[in-house]
Amino acid sequence: MTYIEHSVIKKMAKEGIGLLKHLIATPSISREEKEAADIIEQFIQSNGMDTWRWGNNVWTMTNVIDRNKPTLLLNAHIDTVKPTSKWSRDPYTPTEEGDRLYGLGSNDCGGGLVSLIQTFRLLKDEDLAYNLVFLASAEEEISGKNGISSVLQMLPEIDVAIVGEPTGLQPAIAEKGLMVVDCKAHGKSGHAAREEGVNALYEAIDDINFIRQHKFKKVSQLLGPTKMTVTIANAGTQHNVIPDTCDFTIDIRTNEYYKNELVFNFLQKKLKSKIKARSFRLSSSSIPEDHPLVKRCLELGMKPFGSPTLSDQALMPWPSMKLGPGESARSHTADEYICYSEIEKAIETYLSIICQANSQD
Repeated sequence: MTYIEHSVIKKMAKEGIGLLKHLIATPSISREEKEAADIIEQFIQSNGMDTWRWGNNVWTMTNVIDRNKPTLLLNAHIDTVKPTSKWSRDPYTPTEEGDRLYGLGSNDCGGGLVSLIQTFRLLKDEDLAYNLVFLASAEEEISGKNGISSVLQMLPEIDVAIVGEPTGLQPAIAEKGLMVVDCKAHGKSGHAAREEGVNALYEAIDDINFIRQHKFKKVSQLLGPTKMTVTIANAGTQHNVIPDTCDFTIDIRTNEYYKNELVFNFLQKKLKSKIKARSFRLSSSSIPEDHPLVKRCLELGMKPFGSPTLSDQALMPWPSMKLGPGESARSHTADEYICYSEIEKAIETYLSIICQANSQD
């Protein structure tokens, strides 16, 4: 591995920030990422690299994929959430204040995106322990069908991934899964003034109390317990009519010990309400603590942790970890920002991990 001077890293960070400013100025709400994908595709091609594209997902890879080496995916998403009404500045105007760059998507996940692109550029011709693939994915914020899951079969065989979500440049080696379950409790309508009917709201309350009180036994050291929360409820049409149905929704965050399907089957047996899962596909994800990439993070003094927030990791069938510049607490907030120093540090960190990590023990 050729030593890369700090001045080169600094130059690459500056170019990456220029790309990020262009992306901030280009609205890329989920499902509306075409212009942002065009920008990324053109940037990669203008720097002498081949690109592949499916929808608004864009990727590139090292010229030769050595089948005797494992392949490392570098991934970040290009879509953003809609800006909140609390922004004190134009979310689509990149604004510099000292070390900070303000703008929608700067922290989630523009900083990680440009840092990984620039890292790939620096390493694409090096003799490493890993083949490298860089993927800018769409529809991450909504776990959309036209996002990363639509291109998995088009990529080379992947062995492990680094996802550039904002983690304060600490490795999130496990991530909670998500399952949303819609429930309907049934009763029988009647006049509220008389003792008649079966109140579906009361039927639902029994189930909601069970959900509130139940504790799953297996608690993860990194992710904590599997957690169920009722977040929406609706019943009744007018004050003097006993409601015959009550709809409510459960937000379920699973740790690595409980598959979404297992939790769903458990609830089917325990609840009186009829239930339907919106999807089983967003499972808990992780990377073994003894993986060479994690070991290299430890050598660098980094502290692995478990993340409660969802990312494209949930749709990856291989080991993966989140590691990127910025802070998760800034994501989806007004006046979101990334620091220039964080992007420069991210490139240095990615280089240190990828160049020095062995592909096997």
